[in-house]
Amino acid sequence: MNSRVLKNATWIIVCKIIQSALGLMIGMFTARYLGPSNYGIVNYAASIVAFLTPIMQLGFRNTLVQEIVNKPEKEGTIVGTSLILSFASSLCCVLGVGLFVSIVNYGENEIIIVCLLYSLSLIFQAFEMIQYWYQAKLLSKYISVVSIVAYLTVSIYKIFLLVSGKSIYWFAVSQALDFLVISVLLVVIYRRIGKQKLSFSFDVGKKMLSVSKHYILSAVMVATFNHIGSIVLKLFMDETAVGFFSASANCVNITGFIFNAIIDSARPSILAVREQNINAYKSRLVKLYSIIIAGTIIQSVIISLFSNIIINALYGTEYLPSAQLLRVMCWMAVFSYLGTIRNIWILGEGKQKCLWIVNLLGAIFNILINIILITAMGTVGAAISAVATQVFTNVVLSFLIPSIRESSQLMLKGVNPKYVFLLLKKIFYSVRERFKNVC
Repeated sequence: MNSRVLKNATWIIVCKIIQSALGLMIGMFTARYLGPSNYGIVNYAASIVAFLTPIMQLGFRNTLVQEIVNKPEKEGTIVGTSLILSFASSLCCVLGVGLFVSIVNYGENEIIIVCLLYSLSLIFQAFEMIQYWYQAKLLSKYISVVSIVAYLTVSIYKIFLLVSGKSIYWFAVSQALDFLVISVLLVVIYRRIGKQKLSFSFDVGKKMLSVSKHYILSAVMVATFNHIGSIVLKLFMDETAVGFFSASANCVNITGFIFNAIIDSARPSILAVREQNINAYKSRLVKLYSIIIAGTIIQSVIISLFSNIIINALYGTEYLPSAQLLRVMCWMAVFSYLGTIRNIWILGEGKQKCLWIVNLLGAIFNILINIILITAMGTVGAAISAVATQVFTNVVLSFLIPSIRESSQLMLKGVNPKYVFLLLKKIFYSVRERFKNVC
């Protein structure tokens, strides 16, 4: 990774550290205030909305960066078209949420209202798609600042709710407020620094969808991996079980922003070098695999050893049943990011059509194993299912499907820790040289 990529990643990581600190503190008090049952209802709503989020995004999340990098002369039309199409899709998705919960949760009025309020976030999240223009231009400092402002706004809002003792409905709206602030500020900043005006083109939209459509089903299937456990737990058990499961899942994701920041910052440089130097392209993928594998293994060992302490410190004794789940679920991170990196390779090789096969098989496996294990083992079964699904989808299928087997070879090379040591060595010497220059 070059210095510009590292600088861009640093902006993202610093921002996410601040966000995570605020989110952790506010989330901790919110979970304690709501209790496992109400906390489970909010996370149940989040899971349902997460299923429809990929449909709202229309697959642009995976292709916008490449579209902008490859066609900078049309970036205004590309961004503007993606925003309009995503907005139209978001309205349909909100209606979809209402229809689903009205049928599945018939008579449970509190749950239906919470889900509808939470689904409003889809509308504002559609406009947040403009962030991928900033990523393509390696201008993540703007995303970082805007995200911090949004987090502060939502944090103040939630503190007000906690102090004034508001109902669960008020908490359901907080997600929409977060995306509202981010989307408005990013659009305003773009209008100031962007060189092209935002515009809509039917032809451009048609071409973009021809590429991104392969990612829609794929992303829905990924959402299945991440959220089917909560929905099955609610259907087969109750919202309290969802609360325990969600608390453990949130602990696993506390440091996820670091790995996402590294991957998001590396993606543009990896794709940009694909046509120029195939060896450099593969080398960067292997290095990215190596860094993420080493980092997630270290994280999982630490979380597994101190799960009781982590749950008790963050959520209190009322959530201690989550510690048993956390010891299992922490290993999910090791395998989940392998799929994210593999998708970069799939995009670079133009093999997007393979994604629906991989994720469809993974989703079917996930649904079946969740139903079987949750019925037999309860919440522990949901935790085991989450890890097993990531292993099956991101490792087993990568070896079994011939057209993407090359990505698994790069993954195996990434297990070699020498790339991590070389990167740390490079960073060490860079910091030392800067220190010498300052002195």
